[in-house]
Amino acid sequence: MGYNSRMNAGAVGKLDTAATKAYLAGLLDGDGAISATIERHPQKKFGFRVRVEIKLTQKDDRLLRSLAREFKCGVISCNRKRDSDYSTHDWIIRDKNDCIRVLEYIGPYTRLKKRQTVLALKILRGTIVTRKDLIKYAQVADTLARFNVRSKNRRKNFVSMIQASISSND
Repeated sequence: MGYNSRMNAGAVGKLDTAATKAYLAGLLDGDGAISATIERHPQKKFGFRVRVEIKLTQKDDRLLRSLAREFKCGVISCNRKRDSDYSTHDWIIRDKNDCIRVLEYIGPYTRLKKRQTVLALKILRGTIVTRKDLIKYAQVADTLARFNVRSKNRRKNFVSMIQASISSND
């Protein structure tokens, strides 16, 4: 596996078990999302960065808080619905190394999000040196975005966004 020692637990915690990996993979398959976006970032060479995000949503935040503590990554957010007592909670992981670690950890166990895991890892492991590299990873981000049902109406075409902002003379 490619995860680091931060994810290993002692004999009492037994975090590093096949059951834990399969459990987290199942949660992500059912109630999670793996997405990638292109963000404007003035400190990057071409003014953009590709960011992968892992999100797991639950009605009760206790499980998510426990996972965030066990895996030592991510943040928990609450999404309250207007005029309602109903809310959901998200465990959101955006740090590049944490995303790699979690995706490698569950990769062999995920079923429904196997392709998304592969695409996200391709982006995360990639290096953007040239404009062509940026376009290549933006295309992978576009492919990954197509898997996310909820984002279909608000999803941007990242390749077009980049091409529109980078002139051919740059």
